[in-house]
Amino acid sequence: MFEKLKPFVCQYVEIEESEITPESRFAEDLGFNSYDFISMLGDAEDEFDIEIDESVAASTKTLGELATYFEELAA
Repeated sequence: MFEKLKPFVCQYVEIEESEITPESRFAEDLGFNSYDFISMLGDAEDEFDIEIDESVAASTKTLGELATYFEELAA
């Protein structure tokens, strides 16, 4: 799921896929603001056919954490 999310993330912030790691933090490393993050999550729900719990999303800090959460939802 992490590899699927990398190009998805690049649609919202200006960063190269090669610079994204599982430890990349949304705000600090990837440059997301709160609007971009919420927009990305909404689009991810549609793209991956999942429903994201807002409290989990609010506590997710890294792309790796989000990928793990998406994997759990898809299982």
